[in-house]
Amino acid sequence: MSDVAIGAPEPGAVKRPNMEGSAGWIGAIVFLSLLLIGLGFTVRGIVGDMDASGAPPLALGVFMLLGLALLIALGFEFVNGFHDTANAVATVIYTHSLPAHIAVVWSGMFNFIGVLTSSGGVAFAIVQLLPVELILQVGGSAGFAMIFALLIAAIIWNLGTWYFGLPNSSSHTLVGSIIGVGLANQFMAGPGMGTSGVDWGQAMGVFKALLFSPVIGFVLSALLLLLLKATVKRKDLYRAPEGDKPPPTWIRGLLILTCTSVSFAHGSNDGQKGMGLIMLILIGAVPTAYALNRAVPDSTMPAFLSESQGIAQLYQHRGEGFGTLPDPDTARLTLETALKSGQLNTPLVDMAMASAANDLAEQVKEYGTLNKVPAASVKNVRNEMFLVSEVIRKQQKAGVPTTEAENKALKTYEGMLDYSTKFIPVWVKVAVAVALGLGTMVGWKRIVITVGEKIGKTHLTYGQGAAAELVAAVTILGADVYHLPVSTTHVLTSGVAGTMAANGSGLDWGTVRNLVMAWVTTLPAAMLLAGSLFFVLVQVF
Repeated sequence: MSDVAIGAPEPGAVKRPNMEGSAGWIGAIVFLSLLLIGLGFTVRGIVGDMDASGAPPLALGVFMLLGLALLIALGFEFVNGFHDTANAVATVIYTHSLPAHIAVVWSGMFNFIGVLTSSGGVAFAIVQLLPVELILQVGGSAGFAMIFALLIAAIIWNLGTWYFGLPNSSSHTLVGSIIGVGLANQFMAGPGMGTSGVDWGQAMGVFKALLFSPVIGFVLSALLLLLLKATVKRKDLYRAPEGDKPPPTWIRGLLILTCTSVSFAHGSNDGQKGMGLIMLILIGAVPTAYALNRAVPDSTMPAFLSESQGIAQLYQHRGEGFGTLPDPDTARLTLETALKSGQLNTPLVDMAMASAANDLAEQVKEYGTLNKVPAASVKNVRNEMFLVSEVIRKQQKAGVPTTEAENKALKTYEGMLDYSTKFIPVWVKVAVAVALGLGTMVGWKRIVITVGEKIGKTHLTYGQGAAAELVAAVTILGADVYHLPVSTTHVLTSGVAGTMAANGSGLDWGTVRNLVMAWVTTLPAAMLLAGSLFFVLVQVF
């Protein structure tokens, strides 16, 4: 059977899947129960961490800001769930492989699992886009203004594109919001005020991942479909569904498997973006509990002490002849200024790095473990570790000359510093997983209809759905390995378009034009929204 246009009147024509109705009162009870469990687990996690760290009770104002910031961050992940994950279920719904409501619950489950098993690398890649001074002072008024501005801007744009049924990238939106805040921060400070603005080097890496992901989705999905046609001689794989009849068992299993893979991959990548921002919120509001990773084993401290001393000697040798080592406070200020300006390969920076590494060694030697760092010193120790790690990372990225042995030592030390400061408690993963998973189960219909009906001129065949989803899953999981945030939406919708082109089915250029316009305007729109909100919120706070 050849592809059949949607809505064709002849007998056996494809029928639109049933997406009406609701999950009923049982579904509502389950949904609310999961929501309450997630909120309860979140509150218990925060209280437990504060008790374990000996953090003092929060002032009422800080407590309210913390609660509001966490709700908005989880709200972003909830919107991300029904906005982006609808792409994963469109193929199984439109091929009648799974009933719509079962498909979204199934997808929600594997989004949940994907978040829980994620590495956290993408979370901190997103955070590294933020201005250095706002990261270091995230607990101040400008830090809270930054968090609120970029999250609210991302939610507004995501809801707007969802309302019009446009599969837009939440990753693009969040990156645009972060850049908008960085530019606004730089503009408000004025020229010569030493603000870092946007880390364009880091941003370009993210841009490349977001730019090439739809190209990869289109080309690889088209090639995979052509390869399947050349090697798998099963005509039923390349047919559109007949009426509302489900596909043959083996095809149904294949499509459910690819849907599961995309859902898992989406959770593992997109869920991390909210995690990174939540950790910034927690570090700002409760530094005693979250600025340092108190789960670092005491047994690793002697190695950390030794590595700190070795790195201090390495940098002191580089800066030899440039006077005495600065005191720790001056060293931190020097490193912060260098990160803002990008002037990292100087003797002044080398001596500041030697001083900071020596100071970290002294702190570890005095306290013996991160758990025993006094509350008053926690934030300084964390900021010092962050600055040293960022300088090492950016020096290596800029190709500052080092020997093989030095390069190995620097990477080892950077890993130790990141382990001490870049961590995600289990309850944060659970909270984000619940928000993303529950979001998957609501509001999905608008995006599903666009992906399932409006990209091509003919109905999606089984082979097209499988090829697009398999490429999407592999691309997203591959990006996880390199800690790159990519767009599930871009990869999958481009993949569907690629299979339509390879199949000779034809593309609906009106829909394609609307999608491209939404994708092109996302970055500037999110930048403008977030920058404007940041300007207003700084005055409010």
